[in-house]
Amino acid sequence: MNEQKILQAKNNYEQLDELFVEKGVKRVFLVCGSSIQFLNINDYFINLERRMGIEVVRFNEFTPNPLYEQVYSGVEKFISSHSDMIIAVGGGSAMDVAKCIKLFANLDKKVNYLKQEIVPNDVELLAIPTTAGTGSEATRYAVIYYNGEKQSVSDYSCIPQIVLMDPSVLQTLPEYQKKATMMDAFCHAIESFWSVNSTDESRMYSREAIKKILKYKDGYLANDEKANEEMLYAANIAGKAINITQTTAGHAMCYKLTGLYGISHGHAAALCIKSLWPYMLYNTDKCIDARGKGYLNDVFGQMAEAFGCKDCYEAYYKFKSILDDINLSVPVLKEDIAKLSSSVNPVRLKNNPIGLDKDTIMLLYEKILDK
Repeated sequence: MNEQKILQAKNNYEQLDELFVEKGVKRVFLVCGSSIQFLNINDYFINLERRMGIEVVRFNEFTPNPLYEQVYSGVEKFISSHSDMIIAVGGGSAMDVAKCIKLFANLDKKVNYLKQEIVPNDVELLAIPTTAGTGSEATRYAVIYYNGEKQSVSDYSCIPQIVLMDPSVLQTLPEYQKKATMMDAFCHAIESFWSVNSTDESRMYSREAIKKILKYKDGYLANDEKANEEMLYAANIAGKAINITQTTAGHAMCYKLTGLYGISHGHAAALCIKSLWPYMLYNTDKCIDARGKGYLNDVFGQMAEAFGCKDCYEAYYKFKSILDDINLSVPVLKEDIAKLSSSVNPVRLKNNPIGLDKDTIMLLYEKILDK
């Protein structure tokens, strides 16, 4: 795909004005959640037609875990609106919905979209992330739910061509969400670094994201504008990393924790990495990366350097101390460990460089939920 164009929000979003004029946009399809009402960008879209004659068609009829039926309605509304561009404003859910609307827009509506082969189209997609975490604006993946089951949709053509980085959107984000989304981006960078699918390019992205997160985390948590902007970039770069590698066991193990305990995705992922990482360091003899144990040890060394540490054990303790400092609590165990371990997606385990069997996963869950 072509290089993603990154815009920086300045001077009342004049970059968007210039973009719409350049592309001759007359109508935009705005996919957004209810939180947009608290953001400066909302006023921009409210006044867009009055100022520039560009109509804004809003679509916000979707839930935090978007349903297929909601996306189907969005596709119908997008097609009937004859919009020139799709704009996604929000976190992962808004991004997922917008991506799927783009992917499904030229498919046969009489056949379940999930059963059809994706046919790339030239519909432009502009993403405005409102959290510094998911990196969804940089990936080829989207998740929706059909008949209660999670469905992963993937195609390179759904990666937004344009991203607007607007640090003001993070000013009103609740403290817990700021912490959890930062840890999500952090875990993306870490997992991508050691993934069996890693490449020179993905490790470059992981390294850069880790360094940015470590440099700007304190300012970001204090709501400094410059640090907010840099954290948006860090999440985007970490997204580019997992777009190449996919995630590993940390994410495979975190989904059931999120649903069962009502904690944020990034919170759950960080708790999983906290237990997974040391296990991996002490069990490199179980390496399943085709490049071998020596290669994996070298990767751990590269990770240590990105963390500014002498070795990966020290890097792990640096990660652990950050997690402890921001006080993301460990939930109280209320589910059988065996049931938790059976929920883990085996496909994601194949991306993990250290082999994990069912007994090991149970052991890791015990450590995750051990106060």
